[in-house]
Amino acid sequence: MLGIPVRGMIVIGVLGVAGVMYLVNGGKPMQDTNGPQICKITVTADILNVRSGPGDMQPIVSTMQRDAVANAEGRVENGYRMLSDRRWVSSQFVALTSDSTCK
Repeated sequence: MLGIPVRGMIVIGVLGVAGVMYLVNGGKPMQDTNGPQICKITVTADILNVRSGPGDMQPIVSTMQRDAVANAEGRVENGYRMLSDRRWVSSQFVALTSDSTCK
């Protein structure tokens, strides 16, 4: 085809797809999504309400103190981050730990 060997066309296609993926990802290398994700939060408020669902009208099931660390999920809904035990905290009052790989 066009005087270019099939093997050359495959290489050009693969490089083209990789370039598009690189540009779509904002110029950063793609992350490996096959490995385990680490998602931990640290409480930044003095006292943080932990709720049964993602909203300020959901019942409070417990509280957390400032600097408490908890396992979380990458899921954020209505401004609330899901903890690993399916409870929710306001993402406004937590920060991801430095070793977290979730967003």
